[in-house]
Amino acid sequence: MDSPDDFPGLLLSERIRVALADEITAGTLPSGRALDEQQIGDRFGASRTPVREAIRQLAAVGLVEVRPRRGAIVTGFTAERIVDMFEMAAEVEAMCVRLAAYRMNPIERSRLAQLHEESAAMVAAGDIDAYDRLNWTFHQTIYDGTHNAFIAEQAAALRDRIAAFRRTQLRESGRPTRSRAEHGDVLDAIMRADGEEAARRMRAHMFNAAIALERFTTKQQSGPGG
Repeated sequence: MDSPDDFPGLLLSERIRVALADEITAGTLPSGRALDEQQIGDRFGASRTPVREAIRQLAAVGLVEVRPRRGAIVTGFTAERIVDMFEMAAEVEAMCVRLAAYRMNPIERSRLAQLHEESAAMVAAGDIDAYDRLNWTFHQTIYDGTHNAFIAEQAAALRDRIAAFRRTQLRESGRPTRSRAEHGDVLDAIMRADGEEAARRMRAHMFNAAIALERFTTKQQSGPGG
């Protein structure tokens, strides 16, 4: 189970949000479970203010439902809902990388290549949290590379909405290694300014993430003997 110390550099409310989101998407906190602010605060050594902010953020992305005068409960999600979210994300990411492949300047391409290189040590060390943070930066660099501020804003907003699911899929056995290899394929197409190939590889990357998430959540829900 995650603790605040697992997410250095984040505000306390963000640490709580990330930890709870991990547990919701993994099934540790099942649908219908009430979230007790006092218990959460005691667990994280936090006052109710950061706990409430974390719950508000979870509610904003649909993982929690806040009921007036009755508190918050975990919201259920289905495999079909996950596929729908990743399908939309795949198309948005593909659009971004297609534009970025044509529009990124040499400095931006170099930055993306540097990020990919840095990720090797994180994957080798099994540091999922560090890889997740770098993964965010990798994709954000692609959004910025579109040189279209509105598209970049919308892509980032969608990514925020499904961030918990994108993070959890990295916990599927071997997924960080495969994710990094897929990043390498995307990077290769960008470096060749092949927008269509970059888009194709990005779609595959996103659908592979959805498959990894489905496998991980199924295994978690079935338990050790599943």
